[in-house]
This record gives sequence, C-alpha cells and structure tokens, in this order.
Amino acid sequence: MQASTIDFYLKLAKGIAQQFGPNCEVVVHDLQSGDINSSIAAIENGHVTGRKVGDGPSHVVLEALKGDRSDLQDRLAYLTRTQDGRILKSSTIYIRDDDGTAVGIFSINYDITLMLAMEKSLREFTSAEVTTREPEAIVKNVNDLLEELIAQSLELVGKPVALMTKEDRVKAIHFLDQSGAFLITRSGDRVCKVFGISKYTLYSYIEEGKA
Repeated sequence: MQASTIDFYLKLAKGIAQQFGPNCEVVVHDLQSGDINSSIAAIENGHVTGRKVGDGPSHVVLEALKGDRSDLQDRLAYLTRTQDGRILKSSTIYIRDDDGTAVGIFSINYDITLMLAMEKSLREFTSAEVTTREPEAIVKNVNDLLEELIAQSLELVGKPVALMTKEDRVKAIHFLDQSGAFLITRSGDRVCKVFGISKYTLYSYIEEGKA
C-alpha cells in the first residue's frame, strides 16, 4: 500500500482504539508488502492478541493472499479466539485499490471474554423455575391486580368475550377463581360486567369450574 494510505488507516486505527478503549485491537495489514511474514503495518492495542508491527499474518490474511483478491468478501462481527483462550468479536474489512483488488486489511478485534462471563452470570441470576411464562406484573393496588387477572383470563381463552361459548367463560372464571381474584372486594361485580353474566351465573360457573 502507498504510504499515504497506510497513514490514513493508522489514524483511523488510533481513533477507533481511543474510542473503544484498551480491549479493542485495531490492525492494518499490508497485502503488498512483499513479505508474508510481516504483513502488519500498523496496530493499536496489540496486547489483545500479543502482536506488533512487523508480525506475520492471521488466517484471514493468508486466505486473502492465496485467493482471488478481487473477489474477497468483508466479514463482520464474527468470533475469534486468542491462543490463551480469550474470545474476541472481530471484523475484517478489505482495503481496495481503484480496480477493486484488495491491497490491505483493516481488522478490529474486541475482547469480549469478560462480557461473556458477565452475561452467563446474569443469565443464571435472572433465570427462574418457570421460564415459559411472562414476567409477573407488579401492580399498585388490588383494582389494578383484578384487571390484570381478568386480562390474563381473556388471554387464556384467546378470543373476545362476545365470541366465547359457555365453556370458554367457565374456563376463564375458573382461572380467576384459582388465582384468588374473588378474594378482592366486589370483584364479582366487575367480572360479571366483563363477561356479561349475572351473579347467579357467575356462582354457577365457579362451581362448574371446581367440578
């Protein structure tokens, strides 16, 4: 690559490394250097992989050197691993000349090992015995709780009240009974209004549900 091109990517590498901190390694490979053993023309935060300017190529660089350089595809956000076992999130972007031929590689390698460990810990912490249900709603008062339980009973049946059969209503009201909804003062009046039934019918449906 021309010195001016390398200089541009060197400045870009410095900027990205400064922006994202010491866990972000940015590497510029020169595919026209003529020496396969020293393709790295610029590197920031080389401690991430233990490399420095003048070091040799990665697998991606070797792939580029032996393939058709006009047909190479950028690779974004894939995982790589260092020799000491750390996991990196990597992106490889080919630097091309006016003819579209790859003359260099701009690589970003971000060490996400600690993040993965934290993600695992958080997943273990937030896991619950029942994982198929939606998180329980936290309400401010019993009236809101009743409305939440009614909404859940409607969702359980899966159809509007106007389209419900008697069996659907019994199923919904049985859910409310099992959920303790009728322990709430005057809940019966609200449930009767929602389902369009009388108090007598409500008690009848409760008994059918128990049976």
